[in-house]
Amino acid sequence: MHRGVYVLALSVFALGTTEFMISGLLPGMARDLGVSVSAVGGLIAAFAIGMVVGAPVMAALTLRWPRKATLLGALAVFVLGHVVAGFASDYSTLVVARVVTAVATGAFWAVGGTVVVRLAGPGKRARGLAVFVGGLTVANVLGVPLGTVIGEGGGWRGAFFAVAGAALVAMLGVLALVPRLHTSSGGAQPNLRAELRVFRQPRAWVALGTISLTGAAIFGTFSYLSPFLVGVSGFTEGIVPLLLAVFGVGAVIGLQVAGRFADSHPFASLFLPLAALALVLAALGLFGENKVLAIVAVGLLGFAGFGANPALLGRMFSLAGEAPTLANSMNVSAFNIGNTVGPLVGGAVIDAGLGYPTVPVVGAGIVVLALLAGFGSLLLDRRIGAPEPQQVEHRHSEDTEEEAAVCVS
Repeated sequence: MHRGVYVLALSVFALGTTEFMISGLLPGMARDLGVSVSAVGGLIAAFAIGMVVGAPVMAALTLRWPRKATLLGALAVFVLGHVVAGFASDYSTLVVARVVTAVATGAFWAVGGTVVVRLAGPGKRARGLAVFVGGLTVANVLGVPLGTVIGEGGGWRGAFFAVAGAALVAMLGVLALVPRLHTSSGGAQPNLRAELRVFRQPRAWVALGTISLTGAAIFGTFSYLSPFLVGVSGFTEGIVPLLLAVFGVGAVIGLQVAGRFADSHPFASLFLPLAALALVLAALGLFGENKVLAIVAVGLLGFAGFGANPALLGRMFSLAGEAPTLANSMNVSAFNIGNTVGPLVGGAVIDAGLGYPTVPVVGAGIVVLALLAGFGSLLLDRRIGAPEPQQVEHRHSEDTEEEAAVCVS
């Protein structure tokens, strides 16, 4: 795997840390800014909205920009946004900084994914994406808890400055180790009309719907996992962070294992994790009072949930062909839509008085819908006679050396 892929994963670690870090800083930020805890919690939603809108918009605006320069520019805005947020004296400034940072993050995700696919090379597209997205799961395992510790020891502003420092290190890594690439694999200037043409395919919208449903099921349950483990499974609050780390470790392993197979067996690498995810969520909801089963289920929730990601991400790249940038930006938006809607659905279930055990059961139902969407994609492929992914990759591999010479200057 090209070393630039790992540098981009490091960048995602910094970007992913900031997305959920605020959840551990809510009380201190609310006191310091003189606003309610729910208002500070709204910064998480503001970030998600910025990602949903910012990824496709910035992908379109920067379509003809050099890929490396776009990545560096997005990281520079990200660093500046966190410095401004760290010095913010009022809530309004923090909101603006948060949204701007989210837009920069969306731009990085959109362009970074296309660069990873180019650097990984034919036959290793999903594997490279698994490494790339792995930066986000490591952020959940290490970055978010570390940001909380920094916030408790040195104030929430220190956490924002620490993330800015991590992004600056990533920026230096991109500058040194990511090669300059042409905006398209063949060296030609990309065309927005060609990028939009991808979305004339029903298969593209089915793929995006599958991504959103999967994200909603995972994060709809994960958002209420802490009160579930305390109120249903009977764990003490002090042990919950370790259990959440089990989720993160499972997610990292699931990503890397699935990434090894998603290029050669894309649909199997989608259906098996989703089927396992539905079973795990149902078991957690029905038998979550058993502590041993709860621990196993938390780990498998991360393993199966994130194990589906390489196939989900790779699907849009396979449909986009030589116009992947806008398609990948919609991947980002679809995930964030799911990550936003899922907790809302879970909250509605709880507010309706159905209890915490019902949340993962509803999540299992959402995964069933994702499975049906995945089968719909398979049927659409067969209806139009789409070539097998292995055949497509084989055709591309014949030109690997020539393309590498064109792309890297």
